[in-house]
Amino acid sequence: MVHGGRFAASRRTARVVVAATAVLGMSLVAGCGQRQGDPQPYATLAQAPERLAADGTTIMVGDPTAEIKVHLYEDMRCPVCEEFEVTGGGPALLEAVLQREARINYTLASFLDDRLGGSGSKKAANALRAALEAGKFAEYHEVLYDNQPEEEVDGFTDARLLELAEQVDGLRTPAFESAVKTMKYRAFVTASERAYERVGTAEEQSQGQGPGTPTAVINDVKVPEDIGGVLYDPVLFTELLELIRDRPGEWQAYKDYQPLPDPEDYGY
Repeated sequence: MVHGGRFAASRRTARVVVAATAVLGMSLVAGCGQRQGDPQPYATLAQAPERLAADGTTIMVGDPTAEIKVHLYEDMRCPVCEEFEVTGGGPALLEAVLQREARINYTLASFLDDRLGGSGSKKAANALRAALEAGKFAEYHEVLYDNQPEEEVDGFTDARLLELAEQVDGLRTPAFESAVKTMKYRAFVTASERAYERVGTAEEQSQGQGPGTPTAVINDVKVPEDIGGVLYDPVLFTELLELIRDRPGEWQAYKDYQPLPDPEDYGY
């Protein structure tokens, strides 16, 4: 089953590691640490600022002046998103947020509910919006991925979402419980899915689809398909962030990048 669309299909680890270096054509330097003169890092995710953007669907986390902006398109039921967030580049990205070198914009899709049945994606997105209202989105987002149920189980029920909220200090309040149980942010969930769909190609949009999850756009440049596997390698992803920060002009050259033909398409 296709969850992450093109990204999921591109995870051929050994080949991707080589392609990441070859396609970018740059010398990757490990580490995304704090530089001299930068503001003090955040000690925890709880200290990182978060807010809803003016578009009403994008959730913004981190120092708004950070040089690197990573826009993530995710469906909370997507196991490939979980791979990125838990064992892939996600922890490195959060570390860059703590160091105030990166900020994250999230768009929450919910198409897997329609594809697989159930309501877990929508319920999780609604609960995350409620957590944002409490200033605890980033912490709760991390907890949900750490405890993601099997995709087919549709395990993000009201009861489970409230149970997991107890892992975030001060989140499970009467207001949060009410928002979860009543789907208070239903309109936000619907609008977020539509925002995700608008990012797809013209063909995808005509079919009511988005680009697949996870999709990552860094400083307004979508991570090329040919190196999509970099999202699932924490070392390479850290190096990519460092590269983009230090050589932004070269990264912008990939805005109009056209993927190379896949040898598998020709039976190689």
